[in-house]
Amino acid sequence: MTLSFTVLASGSSGNAFYIGTEKERILVDAGLSGKQLERLFEQANLNPKDLSRILVTHEHSDHIKGLGIIARKYNLPIYANEKTWKAMEGSIGKISLDQKFIFNMEEVQTFHDIDVESFGVSHDAAEPMFYTFHHHGKKVALVTDLGYVSEKIKKTVENADALIFEANHDVSMLQMGRYPWNVKRRILGDYGHVSNDDCAVALADIIGERTKRIYLAHLSKDNNMKELARMSVENHLKEADFPIHFGLDIHDTDPVTPTPLYQVV
Repeated sequence: MTLSFTVLASGSSGNAFYIGTEKERILVDAGLSGKQLERLFEQANLNPKDLSRILVTHEHSDHIKGLGIIARKYNLPIYANEKTWKAMEGSIGKISLDQKFIFNMEEVQTFHDIDVESFGVSHDAAEPMFYTFHHHGKKVALVTDLGYVSEKIKKTVENADALIFEANHDVSMLQMGRYPWNVKRRILGDYGHVSNDDCAVALADIIGERTKRIYLAHLSKDNNMKELARMSVENHLKEADFPIHFGLDIHDTDPVTPTPLYQVV
């Protein structure tokens, strides 16, 4: 039984990630409208009716916009930590008590044949956390929305078979761009987002012998480009003697088009 995943959508306009096996099917975040999410599932040849549950990373709207709609329509349990529940309650509509579950930070919960480990990140939300997924010796790590990559995070996600990792902005594009200074300062700060260069430096410490795929995620629409992010990361990793295109591949993600469903083997 294999572990499969797709980055359904990734970017500042909305985020959603699917990972599952034949026994367990998990959606992480639902940061697009209900209709958009259903369209993304259809494009990925998946059916939201088959979902087992939804995990939430934090309460920002690009991660929870369609959460209430999807959870109510398909009667799905939602998992989030207590501070995130409190922060997002006013944004997701009425959720019945039997759909509300607590997933604490720094905890492992087992859902059928997938062990899910949560870990904290540095971001300007109530208690933001992301996840690693373990299945029969395979490991997939999802890491975006963080101002910096701590040693603890590196240790948690190191040597994953596949990494979905933030490359939010090019620093020069951000500094020269149209955003007001306070927004630029937030993005560049320790509770903002990771740049292309910081992503590359962190990945050099995280990639292990098992790592075969890296997906560059949560790209800013205004302050980054896929080609620029990929080139920045690839060049850095090539200089550090990583086998780019020879056993280690870098992939794009997109705000409106899912990545092809990938089986971790």
